[in-house]
Amino acid sequence: MDVRLQYGGSVVERILEKDDLESMLIGVGILGTGGGGDPEFFGKPLVEWDLEKGREYRIVDPNAVRDDAFTVSGGYAGSVKAYVSIGEMLQRWEKRFELAEAFRIMQSIHDRKIDYVVPFELGGVNTPVILSLAARAEVVTIDGDGLGRAAPETQMSSFFGHGVSLTPMPFVDMEGNVIIVKHATKSTYPDEIMRAALVLNGGIGANNHYPMTGKQLKDSVVPNTISLSIEIGYVVSDAVESKRDPIDALISASKGIELFRGTVITMRAGDVRAHYLANAEIEGLEEYAGKEMEIVFKNEAMMGRIDGEVVTVFPDLLCIVDPETARGLMTTNIQAGTKVAVVGLPAHKRLRECLKTETGQEAFGPARFGYPEVKYEPIETLVKRVLD
Repeated sequence: MDVRLQYGGSVVERILEKDDLESMLIGVGILGTGGGGDPEFFGKPLVEWDLEKGREYRIVDPNAVRDDAFTVSGGYAGSVKAYVSIGEMLQRWEKRFELAEAFRIMQSIHDRKIDYVVPFELGGVNTPVILSLAARAEVVTIDGDGLGRAAPETQMSSFFGHGVSLTPMPFVDMEGNVIIVKHATKSTYPDEIMRAALVLNGGIGANNHYPMTGKQLKDSVVPNTISLSIEIGYVVSDAVESKRDPIDALISASKGIELFRGTVITMRAGDVRAHYLANAEIEGLEEYAGKEMEIVFKNEAMMGRIDGEVVTVFPDLLCIVDPETARGLMTTNIQAGTKVAVVGLPAHKRLRECLKTETGQEAFGPARFGYPEVKYEPIETLVKRVLD
């Protein structure tokens, strides 16, 4: 049953049912561009756990939020595999939920009740954990996020690029250590401090950040991305069930561009300062035979080149999916021999606007993933130049 609350003839608030959430997990697994957390390993058990506990996941259209409402973002960093098992993690979270602790610290800092939470990114961890936080704290989740995809660093966000302060940022690790970055003069400093803490801890932690008014939210959020994830999940599942090409269905639903199909021939990867850095080389199949694609990862897919020519640069999306099901592939699960389809999507205009400023270029230009010589150009421009 799809439960919706209406105002002025339009849907403003929605209670997500089990079918919606199953589709959402497929959608965020695709749009997460290889990161944001594994929806099968993590997201599905959390959603099922919360539904069994009677928790409701509610989302609201950002345009329905009052201008003076108080909203924060947040999520997890590190690896949930630091826990012995997902079952252990879920049981521990009933007693100590690091994300809720960071939420309470943020309320204390501002001496004000938080009205809404909004995911930092789309992903199999960082979307459902915010929905879970909202259900536990009895607030509502904004139908949107800061990216419309996943990203490896906290300042890589439309919120930051539109003038919302990343700080104060409370961070709570799984051992109970607390760090609060009160202020930062450099955009990357809060994330660097958090990564240093993760290396010391060897595990995971949760943060709250981007405290903002409802007006700031509406001016900066990438809107309705949870709803989009649900729609994409439904469309892809329906295509598989009806034996249609799910890649075509994904492209139609997302307004994406098919870039490549092939087999991974090498995947060079390693952990550096709590980031998973990797390069994949993919040998073309079918109509792409004789071509080669390289994808650069920093947790997520950040840049793609075909026969040495750049075709996609962050924040535009490189969605690497299973060609048979269109399910998103996690970066850490990609290895030599994996067959992939690669679909490119334009980033939301709000995210692209950030790269027009010096602050935005410092915060998430190509230098942040090791390619200072590369200049961002829209995927539409690059594909027309390289593939036409």
